[in-house]
Amino acid sequence: MGSVKQQTLSGVKWTAIEKFSVQGIHFLLGILMARLLTPADFGAVAMLGVFIALSNTFISSGFGNALIRKLDRTDVDYSTVFYFNLVISLVCVGILLLVAPSVARFYNMSILCPILRVQCFTLILHALCIIQTTRLTIKLDFRGIAMRSFFSAIISGVAGVVMAYVGLGVWALVYQAILANVINVIFLWTYTKWHPILAFSWKSFKEMFGFGSRLLGAGLIDTIYRNLSPLVIGKCFSPQELGYYNRGTHFARFPSTNIYSVLQKVSYPVMARIQNDNAHLIAVYHKYIRVTCMVIFFACTLLAAVSKPLILLVLTEKWAVSIIYLQVYCFAAMFSHISVINLSLLKVKGRSGLVLRLEIIKKALAAIILFSAIPFGVLGICVSKVIYAQIALIINTYYTGKFFGLGYIEQIRDFAGFFVYSVLACLPAFFVAQSEISSYWSLFFGLVTAPMIYWLFLRKNELMREMLSLIGNKLPFHRKNRRKVDEC
Repeated sequence: MGSVKQQTLSGVKWTAIEKFSVQGIHFLLGILMARLLTPADFGAVAMLGVFIALSNTFISSGFGNALIRKLDRTDVDYSTVFYFNLVISLVCVGILLLVAPSVARFYNMSILCPILRVQCFTLILHALCIIQTTRLTIKLDFRGIAMRSFFSAIISGVAGVVMAYVGLGVWALVYQAILANVINVIFLWTYTKWHPILAFSWKSFKEMFGFGSRLLGAGLIDTIYRNLSPLVIGKCFSPQELGYYNRGTHFARFPSTNIYSVLQKVSYPVMARIQNDNAHLIAVYHKYIRVTCMVIFFACTLLAAVSKPLILLVLTEKWAVSIIYLQVYCFAAMFSHISVINLSLLKVKGRSGLVLRLEIIKKALAAIILFSAIPFGVLGICVSKVIYAQIALIINTYYTGKFFGLGYIEQIRDFAGFFVYSVLACLPAFFVAQSEISSYWSLFFGLVTAPMIYWLFLRKNELMREMLSLIGNKLPFHRKNRRKVDEC
């Protein structure tokens, strides 16, 4: 087994390739679809997101994390979880087929009934992929996951654009999602060559359910919260407003979600392997927090600064309402990854019950904040997300501080400097973007000057130097020159 650093670097490399190549494809093709479709089309699909997301959470049931954490897993364990996931997916499909008319009446949109009845079959496809993806994650085979995502994004994305172009409207988004899941199933079953055996162990199920059920509860609460805002906006406002909110927050989450998920996918299985070495675990944790904050804080702040020319150029004037939603939401999205990494530390130590308790406390407060923001409109809901992000961070870090000496103040020392430097570096870009300068030139100015200023702030930072050194060591020409030196 290689060192933690080697495993992390290999995993980060392939996960980064997956996220940034695939999300780059999604981003570009999504721009084309946003130009071809209307905000109401995106809003209609977003209204149903809560039902699909909740069902997928039930199907997964926390067993993926339980398998990753279980060091003596067997093929019987994998098969047990596979059959459970498949049965739950069939149950969820049946329920959604029945409640689809009620959902359409709730939103007063008849089109939602056939959409939900077609879209719910993606749940079965999702269930067929869970164990294969979990096995690749356990093996740290992120190359396979990257290949899966790449092919799925290319084929389904191009098909979605074509369907939007020929006038299928909202159905282009529905069929695109189904096609993406079909490709995932075909690739993963071919690539992993794993098939379930005819075995189901109640002993194995009960053992993993004890850990996974608590993560299921936490996951359900988190999923409800993440989808509660679209549900409230769709019910209290309009599909168009939900479409603006959906695109604005989608852009805002783009840098933070993709950057921290690169490390999150790798960090959990890596930390699970060193779960019994507290000193090593805490050292790795500190490094993860600092690396992600250094990159994510700047990326989110820059996105907020150049949001106006970016939206006007890539999505056109019809999406201008989403600019302010994007700007505000960026300051919520940039802190989410810190909470996620805090919870990962509790998970690898087996504290799934505590994770569930924290989710109940946080989401109860979040719901109060959200409903209090409704009178202030969609913008008020975005602001509520910023407030909640800080509350969640304080609550999560209380227990990591109690158990590991990694409290809120301690973690602020890790990331405060990066936040201040990011804001200072992006202020010129923000002021230029608000001026009368053309969108092309203001966007160009922000994308050029902000990174330069940020680099000047961090050029002597030890972490920055270490990252650049690691990246340099991976470059082909650098390895070639190093071999020449070694030969001499």
